[in-house]
Amino acid sequence: MFFERFYPHHEAESAYSIEYPLLYEQGKRAVIFDVDNTLVPHGAPADDRAKALFASLHELGYQTLILSNNKEPRVKSFSDAVESLYIFKAGKPARKGYELAMKKLGSTPETTIFVGDQLFTDVWGAKKAGITTYLVKPIHPKEEIQIVLKRQLERIVLHFYHKGH
Repeated sequence: MFFERFYPHHEAESAYSIEYPLLYEQGKRAVIFDVDNTLVPHGAPADDRAKALFASLHELGYQTLILSNNKEPRVKSFSDAVESLYIFKAGKPARKGYELAMKKLGSTPETTIFVGDQLFTDVWGAKKAGITTYLVKPIHPKEEIQIVLKRQLERIVLHFYHKGH
């Protein structure tokens, strides 16, 4: 079916509810995150919760990277605050950004997970690169119009996804 290319491997309530220690035990070593509406509301700086998450991931032994289509000032300031690598203007859903992320992380598709809130950029791109995906619920409902329109299409895709699972 056409929609299957967009289906996430896993869904989670939020980036903060994923069982990272268990995934580490299973051999995962790198986490690539989207930032806006995945870790914080759109445009918001890194908060204490995000800083604590990244500190715990690094303590577990994970390498982390923020992969965003946003401009460098936005991505760099967030990444600096959580002490993570980053790639800005990543061109998601193209594979290139995900592949560059794994190169920077020294990881492979088998040892990497991706966490994001959008099917047509985050999940689809990570799947094209062979990475295990976690779709999380958007943190904040107020979004730009182009994202609101994409969310309508996502609802259709997720309807079929949930029907089959």
